[in-house]
Amino acid sequence: MIELALRWDRVRRRERTGATTSPGTDARRVLQLILAATWLLDGLLQYQSSMYSPMFGEMIGDSATGNPGVIASPISWNAVLVEHHLVLLNTVFATIQLLLGLGIAYRPTVRVALAASIAWSLGVWWFGEGLGGVLSGGASPVNGGPGAVILYALLAVLLWPADRPGVTAPFVAARAVGAPVARLLWLTLWGSLAYFALTPANRAPQALHDMIVGMTGGEPGWVTGLENHAAALLDHQGLAASIVLAVALIVIAAGAFLPPPLARGALILALVVAAFIWVFGQAFGQILTGGATDPNSAPLLALLALAYWPSATAGTPAHRTQEADRPPALAAGQAEGNDARPEGEFG
Repeated sequence: MIELALRWDRVRRRERTGATTSPGTDARRVLQLILAATWLLDGLLQYQSSMYSPMFGEMIGDSATGNPGVIASPISWNAVLVEHHLVLLNTVFATIQLLLGLGIAYRPTVRVALAASIAWSLGVWWFGEGLGGVLSGGASPVNGGPGAVILYALLAVLLWPADRPGVTAPFVAARAVGAPVARLLWLTLWGSLAYFALTPANRAPQALHDMIVGMTGGEPGWVTGLENHAAALLDHQGLAASIVLAVALIVIAAGAFLPPPLARGALILALVVAAFIWVFGQAFGQILTGGATDPNSAPLLALLALAYWPSATAGTPAHRTQEADRPPALAAGQAEGNDARPEGEFG
């Protein structure tokens, strides 16, 4: 009896501290490590020689275009500051991103690193990406809107290493914030992408064609060939393509609210859409040109989809999941008719 009580107490302490041994623990850690690897890639890309040229400051300054003055002025100030202290600041930026990746990969510092990544992502989203073009009318799911860096912050929240006590999460992203909040965040993100796909600037006859052609500069020949073929198919088909894309995005947005079998289908669609966008719309994030600071939004959308993949217990009745989560020794004691509950727990 005493041994069973002590064992059960240890299990409850692990649950309260987030060190639960539930089946989703390893899955969340794998996703955290993928996020860490992406931050490390960002840091390495920031160390490229092109980032130490005037191009970097110009890239930041261009993100102010079309934004309201209150948003654009700090961006322009940041661009001038970077131009005047380019080597120092770019090295600092790259090092911070490397440290974020290493911090997330190292388990004892994962909480601090995830919290720091949220603050860093929000700052870069404004001062470096101009809020992803959300307020300027230039955001598109094809070109990376609403900004890749804001997805890092969202992933940090959803992959936070904590669990809600006494709740069986239907997917990894629900473990820290709960299923209702996680589903609302999913709906907001993918619903926003559907809206951006239908804005006037993106549904114009040549909008998608021109957007894809604009990605070919500096690319290897085989990538340019892929982009040109995609652009040719979309020539003067902007409205029809935008409607098809928006419908797919709406289906994906609704997927988190569907039963597990249908939810998996919507998530597979999300992975397919993200793959097509990354290859044909974002030219693999332009990382082969030497001028990219990150792999763009599509890989992060795919990582988010994996975080919402229904767990093995999704759709299982609550009493069955509770029995499955119960320590084996405690369950065996109850099966023999013994009162194996820890002292002080009655009824």
